[in-house]
Amino acid sequence: MEQTNQNRMLGEEKISKLLLKFSIPCILSLLISALYNIVDQIFVGNSELGYLGNAATGIVFPILIIAQAFAWCIGDGSAAYLSICQGKKDTQNAHRCIGTGITITLILSVIMLALCAVWKEPLLRLFGASDQTIGMAMEYFTIVLCFFPAFMLMNMMNAVIRADGSPAVSMVSMSLGAILNIILDPIFIFVLHWGIAGAAWATVIGQTVSFLVSVLYFFRSKSFHLSKKSFVPHFKIFSSALKLGASSFITQMSVVVISLTCNIMLAKYGALSIYGQDIPISVISIETKVFTIVINIVVGIVLGGQPILGYNYGAKKYNRVKETYRTILIATLAVGIVSTLVFEICPQVVIHIFGSGNDALYLEYAMRTFRIFLSLIIFTCVIKMSSIFFQAVGKPVMAVIASLTRDIICFVPLVILLPAVFEGNRAGSGINGILYAAPAADVVGMIVAMCLTVRYFKTMECKESCEPVPENAGIRPSHKGVIVTIAREHGSCGKRIAQLVAEQMGVACYYKEMTALAAQEIGLDRRFVSDINENSPDLLRSLYLSTNVIQQAIVAQEQIIRRIADSGSCVIVGRAADYVLGEYPDVVRVFIYAPKEYRVKKVMEMYGDTEEAGRKSIARSDAARSAYYNSISGGEWGNPHGYHLCIDSSCGVDAATSIICDYIRLRN
Repeated sequence: MEQTNQNRMLGEEKISKLLLKFSIPCILSLLISALYNIVDQIFVGNSELGYLGNAATGIVFPILIIAQAFAWCIGDGSAAYLSICQGKKDTQNAHRCIGTGITITLILSVIMLALCAVWKEPLLRLFGASDQTIGMAMEYFTIVLCFFPAFMLMNMMNAVIRADGSPAVSMVSMSLGAILNIILDPIFIFVLHWGIAGAAWATVIGQTVSFLVSVLYFFRSKSFHLSKKSFVPHFKIFSSALKLGASSFITQMSVVVISLTCNIMLAKYGALSIYGQDIPISVISIETKVFTIVINIVVGIVLGGQPILGYNYGAKKYNRVKETYRTILIATLAVGIVSTLVFEICPQVVIHIFGSGNDALYLEYAMRTFRIFLSLIIFTCVIKMSSIFFQAVGKPVMAVIASLTRDIICFVPLVILLPAVFEGNRAGSGINGILYAAPAADVVGMIVAMCLTVRYFKTMECKESCEPVPENAGIRPSHKGVIVTIAREHGSCGKRIAQLVAEQMGVACYYKEMTALAAQEIGLDRRFVSDINENSPDLLRSLYLSTNVIQQAIVAQEQIIRRIADSGSCVIVGRAADYVLGEYPDVVRVFIYAPKEYRVKKVMEMYGDTEEAGRKSIARSDAARSAYYNSISGGEWGNPHGYHLCIDSSCGVDAATSIICDYIRLRN
């Protein structure tokens, strides 16, 4: 009932009101998270350490992002899996997944701690440390590194806390750590004169407090309860969670690639310029933190819009999808315009917050960086917005293209090539060439994002299912008895065999009726629900299946399958019903397959396809069904060990039907 009311609100409430409700908590949470990385640089930059101290902390930053990428991947994946379990009323697997996530996060943190401790100096040199900054960078990194387990577990656990229906607790946890960091930084740096070590200790103490608050929450969690058995790794369950967290990992690792490449180029061409190696790295580290604040505001706006976009897309309320997109776009443009004006007109105001304002070369390069590097930040905002928008409406391929075009495909090559061109024209100017890589990448990324958006909205309303979905469907009461689930390869006549088996048993056969009932349950369009395991994209199927609206539809389908099974004997086709009904005692699991040539011939007969089109249709449909089954169960679709019967239907539809019916009679 709660889910139904939530869906009704998403489909009917005023868009602007919904965005305010969902976006503000997201923005605040992201900004609080960003404070951890920004506070140290503000106090360090205003201390006697100056820009060299900022360069040292900036060098360590990408390594922290790597650790955070693993923690977010596990945390966001576990959180998504918990949400799915909540929809299924599954209390068994949720605690196993979360316990496994905690165990693996802890193991990974210890491994990273050991590796970084052994290769500490080479690693920092790789990320741009100079002879002047290596000492401070190692001092800062040594302290932060010792608390990697608390840092990674805190990030992992906070994602789960939000999914458990306690976003306020997650925000309090992060806020306490950030506030403590702000209080301790000036005490340790200015009062106790601990220098860069003081900044590190302030950070890790704040992180440890956030970690402890998160741990305390896990003793009174709402929808799961951990025991000692929970922490024994369950890799089959956890593999599903990892797929759900893959997008978070990709996003964070792209930041690492950008930071690493940028720092290497800054160190190389900075040494050839009047600024030296350390000023450019210090300035870019500050620019990155300021850039993060702006982008986090935009990301918070779009993340708040994700449930609105996803639900209305699934319900085929396209006008509300367009209205939500327009509202988000306007808000994104407003953030981009304000940021651009600040960075172009008065960048020194932002720069002076981070100190070192009395160094003429530092100030000169910093102002140039903000005015050139961030000149098209409005484009960057729209690109990031577009990527998250495409993910919300179940278009992961478009989402990845929009994001990686700007960050990886364009920026990384440009930040390598442009300084070489500048340096070739005039010695010492290569360091300025790096700054033009960002706006050049923004232009290309913006063109790609806009082309994808225009194409999406042109094709959004053109999709129709090839096979009609029942307008009105119901569950037919039946007698107690066997429930037959039939999975099948495309073109193997599995649906026809299921219908014949149902006729001989004198029971109902459910196929498209399941999706119609599931659609009624959650208010989504019946064709949308029907298509989720047939028309998933050829690429990034796991990301597609992990999107919020798709998961809603999957959970609704599984609830309907169980309700059908509870009504008595029947035949159910597809939708991973054999896995969904795994705990039901009277289930006969059947897999129908056939040789490729036989199936191609059948597809040509049934759909009028050419031979080539038939082969492509079979490959696409089987791959989509396999991905769907794997996403739902973590198992292998078509693995003979998972079924009671595997039948080659090339023996004939009637013969296959007889084999199934004979097996049922012998079983009883």
